[in-house]
Amino acid sequence: MQAEAVRALKKMVAQAKAEGLTISIESGYRSYDVQVKAYNSILKGYGQAAADNESARAGYSEHQTGLAVDFGSESCIIQDCFANTFAAKWLAQNSYKYGFILRYPAGKSAITGYKFEPWHYRYVRYRLASELKRTKVVTLEEFFGISGSVRYK
Repeated sequence: MQAEAVRALKKMVAQAKAEGLTISIESGYRSYDVQVKAYNSILKGYGQAAADNESARAGYSEHQTGLAVDFGSESCIIQDCFANTFAAKWLAQNSYKYGFILRYPAGKSAITGYKFEPWHYRYVRYRLASELKRTKVVTLEEFFGISGSVRYK
């Protein structure tokens, strides 16, 4: 991951720990080759429509920017159940203080192009994360007025 994002991430995880929560980092930076494997795993098991809804193709993944991180907790790792954990609730309330936002929120699939991923956060810096929190705009697509649907060639 990018150094600035790592510094913020370490502070955030340390604060959660100080408050008695365990938040695990399950995935950060992914190379092109690793993203190919991740996408192809879903593709093989569930088909292209599901793969494109649940994972970015290599070259399109936020993980390749070094700004995205997937979280887990003691009871749920990179699954929808993460949304119901104390860790997810803490992140929803506090991540902006460290410059992170929940990237693919519930009910926003038509806007972001991806299904709800309660574990997937992106570092956008404190200023933008705070502005999103203040304005109650929950996606980058809505904030910047852009389309989130990826059109693969």
